[in-house]
Amino acid sequence: MTARSPHATTQIQGGPELPQRRLLATSIPGPRSKDLLARKTSAVAGGVGISVPVFAVAAGGGVIVDVDGNSLIDLGSGIAVTTVGNAAPEVVAAVSAQAASFTHTCFMITGYEGYVAVAETLNRLTPGDHDKRTALFNSGSEAVENAIKIARAHTGRQAVVAFDHAYHGRTNLTMALTAKAHPYKNGFGPFAPEVYRAPLSYPYRDGGLSGAEAARRAITMIEKQVGAANLAAIIIEPIQGEGGFIVPAEGFLPALSRWAADNGVVFIADEVQTGFARTGAMFASDHEGLVPDLVATAKGIAGGLPLSAVTGRAEIMDAVHVGGLGGTYGGNPVAVAAALASLDLFEHGGLVERAQQIGAILREQLDALRDGDPRVGDVRGRGAMVAIELVDPATGDPDAALTARIAAYAHARGVVLLTAGTFGNVIRFLPPLSIGDDLLREGLGVVAEALETV
Repeated sequence: MTARSPHATTQIQGGPELPQRRLLATSIPGPRSKDLLARKTSAVAGGVGISVPVFAVAAGGGVIVDVDGNSLIDLGSGIAVTTVGNAAPEVVAAVSAQAASFTHTCFMITGYEGYVAVAETLNRLTPGDHDKRTALFNSGSEAVENAIKIARAHTGRQAVVAFDHAYHGRTNLTMALTAKAHPYKNGFGPFAPEVYRAPLSYPYRDGGLSGAEAARRAITMIEKQVGAANLAAIIIEPIQGEGGFIVPAEGFLPALSRWAADNGVVFIADEVQTGFARTGAMFASDHEGLVPDLVATAKGIAGGLPLSAVTGRAEIMDAVHVGGLGGTYGGNPVAVAAALASLDLFEHGGLVERAQQIGAILREQLDALRDGDPRVGDVRGRGAMVAIELVDPATGDPDAALTARIAAYAHARGVVLLTAGTFGNVIRFLPPLSIGDDLLREGLGVVAEALETV
């Protein structure tokens, strides 16, 4: 392949045919990655960081290959984006065919069938059999922000409640919804008004509070400090992402949903990270039979291309005036082609079952770590979305320093590992569903080795 800049970059064929092995050809980072890191420092805004100090040239299956020839085990999927696998052949074929036809017209100018087909598929797959509508956007933040717009238009109210430890995005409104100050909010205010925060069900740190009890606590706070008559929407991640993969106690989410329905409040499920087979169900809401009014999706929807959506009850979605929703790139034809291929894989490729299989391996290996090491305070999650919370065994306090050391150890030994949590003490596991069992177990073995070593 011909290089497009004076800086030559080796091109390697990616996808599932890429050799599925961990290989350290150099130290991490290698010399070419170091050169690119220096160029990044000179050319890219300092606020854009890189967690693993390598530069990729190919990826597929369960590995990422860097410019120095190192092959790293991928336990992050680009933060749950490449769920179907990097460069999945079906996605590559769909993208190539669409790009050869046309790359853009703007759906608001001239329509095209792919946008409508994605909307039809999401209307069918998201929880509930009621009449639905969908609008497409570019990112999870955009989907969340538009879900709030839609809820406000439908209810005529302004207030919105989000929850402790929540992460909803980096735009002004979604920063207001997000709980964690650093690095997401520091220095960027003032934020959008009429956003309130309620306590989440956090079983590891709730002292045995049941889901019903945690819901009563949250609802009481909402009623007393916001008032149901002022509230347009409740927005919640069925399993929190950046917040640390917190799975609310059973019954917490349905109780909130019932209260919202009884009070004319729109219940929004932020399934940006949890959607599309990731948790061993098509959507995390499905685990408790939750039927949200609106569902925000993104990340895994399009096999690595930027696309997001809001899907929900027709009467709510249609409350917005014509022209009130959209965006220049929203539902880009190449992205929707990738989404249709990915959605077909999610629905017919056995990926829900594969997420369950991966989840069983993750729980087996990580539960064993917890049983043998008191610094592993908790193992939680569902399907291929599992995390460990690391603590000081004497006090139970979060141990962010240990977490950072384990991640650095894994990175240096060729394993892409992501951290999370309000306190920076959670390691999250989000492998692509295309990863092999042996490679997954090897990556988890490096994490166990890191715990023993650091």
